[in-house]
Amino acid sequence: MIKSKQLMLHYFLLGIVMISSLWTFSLQNEASLSKQEHIRGVWLTNVASEALLSKQNIIETVETCSKLGFNTIYVVTWNRGHTLYPSDIMEKLTGNKIHPVIPDGFDPLDILIKEAKKKDIKVHAWFEFGFAASHRDTTGGILIEKMPHWASRDRIGKITTKNDFQWMNPFHPEVQDFISSLILEVVQKYDVAGIQGDDRLPALPSNGGYDDYTVELYKSEHSGKAPPEYEKDYEWVKWRSSKLTDFLIELVDTLRSVDPNLEISMAPSIYPWAEENYLQDWPSWVNAGLVDKVIPQIYRYDFDAYKKEFNQILLRQISQDQHHIFAPGVLLQVDDYVASEKILKEKINLHREHGIDSEVYFFYEGIKKREEFFKKIYKR
Repeated sequence: MIKSKQLMLHYFLLGIVMISSLWTFSLQNEASLSKQEHIRGVWLTNVASEALLSKQNIIETVETCSKLGFNTIYVVTWNRGHTLYPSDIMEKLTGNKIHPVIPDGFDPLDILIKEAKKKDIKVHAWFEFGFAASHRDTTGGILIEKMPHWASRDRIGKITTKNDFQWMNPFHPEVQDFISSLILEVVQKYDVAGIQGDDRLPALPSNGGYDDYTVELYKSEHSGKAPPEYEKDYEWVKWRSSKLTDFLIELVDTLRSVDPNLEISMAPSIYPWAEENYLQDWPSWVNAGLVDKVIPQIYRYDFDAYKKEFNQILLRQISQDQHHIFAPGVLLQVDDYVASEKILKEKINLHREHGIDSEVYFFYEGIKKREEFFKKIYKR
């Protein structure tokens, strides 16, 4: 009789556990599905655009996105050593509360979120510059001026520079804490749908990592042996890219503990170029479940070249069951180039043929030059 009661109690408790597990799975699945919405996205910048410079401009921007069928805006919140929102962290560090291009007392991120909600458009905070300190400033700008030991260094001791960007050291704990604190500041202060890193977060050009801190860290894990002089040595690249992945793991854990519904997306360059040149092993990020969306920048002017890179992503970088988190990054406008309707349609058709129903365009000013096309394609 005692054994019978014990057995009944066992099954009763097991039933509670099963019900609890099913309930938890249901909630997780519901949250996952909410993040799998088909994205019609666009990057919104403060470069070559006045969209963020006034409330009226923001209202018009949101209206344009809405009428053309866009449901997601990735808005710049961090570049050239400044935030595009009022930041207590930056005010304390540099004395500058917000990017100097923004009028005093104006908060474009707050206005954008409020206006976008009226049109059922999601806003994601895009930390464009990531670990880059400055652009076309060999001193590293105000961040390196205030914190010289934050600079990444190349083999000859100069600030790590590539394509005119100067870089902080993403392996230094203070730099990691700084970038993480900015992201947390936004998540805790604003009702953003998500945050986004790109080809500069987390990243570092592969000619970096020769500063004293990183060299000593490498030596401590390699029996005193110094890093290879060849910057693209396979093991040296992998060691550094794994450190960036470790940073992302910690960041994502923190963000998800603060807001489990926050969508975390990354927009890296194409792989393996991204890892060889910027230490971004983003297929590992995908496989580790660190990102809700991956938006590789497949920026190609020729359709055949685009198709080749797109197919490589589907064949080599993401599996069939990961297709739902893939949204190709499409080049729409840069400088004097504006993509033709023909090539845009070819790219969208390619996506749909492979079951990919999301894409994100760089950048906002281009959609105004292809209004009729997007009205037909993305009518909401």
